[in-house]
Formats: sequence, structure tokens, C-alpha cells
Amino acid sequence: MPKLGVLTFHRCINYGSFWQARCLIDGLRSLGADPVILDHRSARVRRAEWRCAFQPLLPASTPPSDLPLYSAKIRRFADAFHSFPLSRSFELEDPVDLEDYDLIVVGSDEVWNLRHPWYGGCRLFYGEGLRAQRVASYAATFGSLTARQGLDRYWADKLQRFDAISVRDKNSKRIVESTLGREAALVLDPCLLFLEAIAPEGHDAAAAPYVAVYGHSFPHWFQAAVRRWAVSRSLPLVSIGYRNDWVDAQWIDAGPYEFAGFIADAQAVVTNFFHGCVFSLLNERPFACVLSDYRSNKVRDLAQTTGAERHLVSEETPQTTYAAILDEPLEPAIAGRLAKLRLQSKSYLGNVLN
Repeated sequence: MPKLGVLTFHRCINYGSFWQARCLIDGLRSLGADPVILDHRSARVRRAEWRCAFQPLLPASTPPSDLPLYSAKIRRFADAFHSFPLSRSFELEDPVDLEDYDLIVVGSDEVWNLRHPWYGGCRLFYGEGLRAQRVASYAATFGSLTARQGLDRYWADKLQRFDAISVRDKNSKRIVESTLGREAALVLDPCLLFLEAIAPEGHDAAAAPYVAVYGHSFPHWFQAAVRRWAVSRSLPLVSIGYRNDWVDAQWIDAGPYEFAGFIADAQAVVTNFFHGCVFSLLNERPFACVLSDYRSNKVRDLAQTTGAERHLVSEETPQTTYAAILDEPLEPAIAGRLAKLRLQSKSYLGNVLN
């Protein structure tokens, strides 16, 4: 069996990062492969990751009473990371101890986002230093870098080494095709492709029914609109993973398995995170999402690709729209688009593995 490594952000204290790594590994196994995650280590990245985990709402400081909750959340993630099949560890900035592989799959996640606060500009994710006969990407994204800004030739030349390229959003597809002059396959985030890999845990964070709130730093007009809708339905708003003082209850210390169960059991979801939308789609939960500057590219493209555009709201969105998108089941056409994209995505991975 070919020796297969997956290069991604596998130690992020982030529900989406954890689940896309878990789903990609388990999904590749279901296709007959035996992958390991390339276990890159960096003291610099670890400090930045923990700083963000304890102070996610900067410049606002975390209340001292919340620090033990964020600490418990970090411990739950650390326990979950033990489930990953890992390679021999090596230094991210100097990967001399990286083993040889037949194939390395880079992605998913923002592996090519040069603006990522601590991974941005890391050459390993652009292929430099990888020791493999073949290198391919799966569901990679440039994140907040726009196609209009383009990709510097220095970075574009590094991506030319890739034998196959797939991305998870149209913005990244345009960047690859305009700067490299080659086609990039558009594929699904692993969470939407390999749903069977997600193992949700039960929870007692709130008595059903409830509305899941996932994200932070929501604009005030969005908070007001969501609260008006929730109050009119007598539905409590429960925030997971982060403090949101405008909701009814907080569940800050939830781990990734509890997160999966919490979203699956929610009456509806309100979010400004990409994987808030992803988990709403895979669980067929009604949702409303407001765009943020950092995540607008990938969230907007996900909505357009899946036909879920009406679930994106703005300050001009009337209150009646919140009722329509949060009370009613997802549009049937969304399931049809996802089914087609799953076929495309598995076909791409099958070609890469063979």
C-alpha cells in the first residue's frame, strides 16, 4: 500500500479544523488508503494557538471567570488529538526529520492563506520541503486572500510542483487558474464529504429545543435581529465554544465531539463561521450566517456552491427573512447540489490515490 501523509492544521483549538482533519483521514481510509497526519511541531505556533484559545475575543480581554472554561476546552481538544494517526514529529520551520512518502495530500483548511495569523507564509504548505513522489491538495483554500489581489509569483511557482490541485471555494479556484494557468478541481470540505466519520456525543448543555450560536464578534444589528426572532419563538440562544454576552446561555468548554452533537440537536443555528455553515448543512439544520471580513470569501462561495445564498444575511435583511430561513427546513435543491459535489470530490480523490 502506498505510504500516504496528510499535511494540515491538525492541532488547532478549533472545531472545524479538528473535524476536517478527522473526516479526511477516515474518508481516505474508506477509500482503501492508510494515511497518517504529518505531525509538524512549532513552539511559535503553539504559543500563538494557546494565546488565541485563551483570548479569542481580542482586543476584548477574557473575563477571569472564563479562563478555567477555556482551559477545559483546550484539554478536551488535546485528548481528541490523540485519536489522530500521526507520523514521526518534525519541526515545521525546518522539516529535516520528515519521512519520505509516496503521496502527500495538503489540506484541507486555510493551508495557502498567506494572511493566516500564525501559519501564513509557511513554505511547507506550498510544497517546499515535502519529500514525496507525488503531492496533491484536497480542499485547500487561500482564505482571506482574494483573486483580485492575486498570488505573488514566488508562491505560485511553488504550487507548480503539485501533481493535482483541488480547492474548496471559487475564490481559490480563480487564484490557481489565473496565476498558475492550470485547472483546479472544486471539491467539498471533508466534513461535507465524509459525514460518517463524525461521531457526535450527547450533551446536557440545554434542554431542547434551543438555537445554537457558533462564532463571536457578531455585529449588533445581527444580535438584535436574532434575539427578536428567538424571543418570538420562546427559544433559548446557547453559545458554544466562545462567550457571547447577548445570548441566554454559554457552553464555552465543549470539546469537538460535544460540538458535533450540539449542532446536530439544535433547532437552528446562527453563526459567522465557515464550519457553522458546514455543520448546519450536513445536519440539515436551518441557519443564518453573517459575513465577517476574514471569512467572507469561503463562506460566500460555500453558500453559492451549495445553493444556500438566502441564508447569508446583511444589515438590510428584513426581519421576515430570519423567520423564513430559521423556521423552515433547508431547500431541497441544496441536498441535490451536495450529492453532485460528493461525486465530484470522491472522483478527484480516487484519481489522486490511483
